[in-house]
Amino acid sequence: MLVLHVKKMLVVLIGALLNAIALNFFLIPANVYSSGFAGVAQLLSRILGSLMSTGVLLLILNIPVTILAWKKVGRSFTVYSFISVFLMSFFLEIVPIINVSKDILLNAVFGGVIAAIGTGITLKWGASTGGMDIVAMVLSRMKDKPVGTYFFTLNAVIIVTAGFLYGWEKALYTLVTLYASTRVIDTIHTRHEKLTAMIITKKSEEMKKAIHSKLIRGITTIPAKGAFTNENKEMLITVITRYELFDLERIIKEVDPHAFTNIVQTAGIFGFFRKE
Repeated sequence: MLVLHVKKMLVVLIGALLNAIALNFFLIPANVYSSGFAGVAQLLSRILGSLMSTGVLLLILNIPVTILAWKKVGRSFTVYSFISVFLMSFFLEIVPIINVSKDILLNAVFGGVIAAIGTGITLKWGASTGGMDIVAMVLSRMKDKPVGTYFFTLNAVIIVTAGFLYGWEKALYTLVTLYASTRVIDTIHTRHEKLTAMIITKKSEEMKKAIHSKLIRGITTIPAKGAFTNENKEMLITVITRYELFDLERIIKEVDPHAFTNIVQTAGIFGFFRKE
């Protein structure tokens, strides 16, 4: 368990550093804006001038949502998420702002991709980069509704504000950054709010107990048989949130490393789905 926590901390650190590099090397020098709270921090820092840096503003913006997450979500998720935010703010302060390229398109694409790699690996290891991810987690627990509207609204505000203040060209390049980052994050770790896992295993009883002890999710079992081997197995079907994917992967590897698992996007749910 200690080794797992050390690995998780290392991934969170690397993710925070990559996000800071994306901002200070590409997005901030080009006046192209990131998504979520990082983009809001960029805009506020630009408006305030030298009064407050992006790193400090990012930390301040995340304090209220972290307190909310501590009360409404799990402590482990909240702690790692806040550590990620703190490290990102720290790296934003110590990593120098360097204009790597004068090409605004290159800055938009590489900034979005590098930030997405940092965010993607952080999500994959069961933490988040704070901000809208924490808001999404809280809203999913409270309302059990898609949070894409909230992401879209905040990013739309960032784009429109950037357009009005600093020209619509910057706003359009911000859209390029958002598109690039979304595609990369989807490649590394799905951002879909709910997922359906179909686990085919010969250790169904052990798997059910392990999942119930950690995730407390409902499971449906279906008899299955290997077409090539003719071995009798069972398929376990369960619906989880994207934040639980890390824990589910660990459970499957520990109980049955040879299990075949298919993770698919869940468009909607009718019926009971545990929110707490």
